Order: sequence, then C-alpha cells, then structure tokens
Amino acid sequence: MMRTVALPGGEVVPALGQGTWYMGERRGDAAREADALRLGVDLGMTLIDTAEMYANGGAEQIVAEAINGIREQVFLVSKVLPQNASRSGVPAACERSLRRLRTDRIDLYLLHWRGGYPLAETVAAFEALKAAGKIRHWGVSNLDTADMEELVGVPGGTACAADQVLYHPDSRGIEFDLLPWCVSHRIPVMAYSPLGHQVRRLLRWRSFMARRRRRWRSRGACATAT
Repeated sequence: MMRTVALPGGEVVPALGQGTWYMGERRGDAAREADALRLGVDLGMTLIDTAEMYANGGAEQIVAEAINGIREQVFLVSKVLPQNASRSGVPAACERSLRRLRTDRIDLYLLHWRGGYPLAETVAAFEALKAAGKIRHWGVSNLDTADMEELVGVPGGTACAADQVLYHPDSRGIEFDLLPWCVSHRIPVMAYSPLGHQVRRLLRWRSFMARRRRRWRSRGACATAT
C-alpha cells in the first residue's frame, strides 16, 4: 500500500512520486523514458514532477506522452523559472507548459527557486491561475526558512501547498530549521533527489539494504529503490 500525504486543502497524494530531471534530453531515449513513467504510474507512483527548465521543456513533452490516456490517474507537478515569475510571465509560462504537457491544468505549480521578482507578485499570479482553473494548487521550491517566513506574510501566501527542496541521506540540513518550520505551519515538504547523487553507493550500505529487505516487498517499492 502506497503511503500518502495530505496537502493543506485536504487532497491526498502519494508520498512517493516520480521525477523527470534529465529526461527529454536525448530523442533516442524518449520512448523508454515515457514507458518508465507509465510503469511507475502502474505501480502506484501517480505523482509526476517536471519543470519547464528540464531539457528546455523536453521533459514536459515526455510526461505528456507518458500520461496520454491516463491523465485522470496522475497528479501533475511542474515549475516556473524565476525569470518568468512576474505577474505577466507566470501565466505565459504556464500556458507553454500546458501545451507541452497536452493538458488543461497543472495540479501543483511551483516557483522553481527564488529570483528577482517579489514573492507577492508571483503569488498574485499563481492565485489568478487558480481562479482561472489553469492550476489547482501552487507552491515553491528551494526556499529556505527566511524565504518561507516572508512568503506566508504576503497576501495569499498562506495558500502555499508545498516547498520542494533537496533532501537525502547526505544532505539533511533542512532538519535543523526548515523542516520543523514547515511542520509547524502544516506545509508539506517535497524531497527531490531523495536517494542523493550516488545511488550505487547508497545501495551498498548494509543498514539501507536491511531496511529494503524488511520493508520493500512490493514490486513498486523495489522498482523505486533500484
């Protein structure tokens, strides 16, 4: 049974999703990448995370192929680049992502990282997209505790549905401040690169493998770990 996480509005999503960083960069890999994502959905990993930055939109096109015919089964996450995070830039970027994804809405739309535009301006643009039905939830990525404090202080900022940050066994800094802050404010944290960047080394760890044998009995869990 896949574990789940409740968003602030009450919607439940899988605790384990699929990322698409580095997908869409080589045309010859496109079919294999789409097949891998579709297999993940079949195994219960129905949250798919992508971004306009990944392969300059190429990853979103891979996702579009993977979810063709199964869109209603998928919780779709994408991200807007900070240089596009203005009041007019956000809706324009969102429309481009929607076209590449071949869908009429994004379930969770994130600010990829903080840039030069005021958070209040980006939040206002996100809220306008929600009102128009283009996105269902919005959130942020790579924002630290001070950024999050500022975010919830701007009009509409408390509607933030998630903060997606780097978090894995070799990078646990968020446990000291950001993670407790998000827990106290009931904002879910999404971890990217949760196995780190040296997965083969991680799999050699005796304690990690012991936990894998005890807990990861289903095909889905094993496919995720390998």
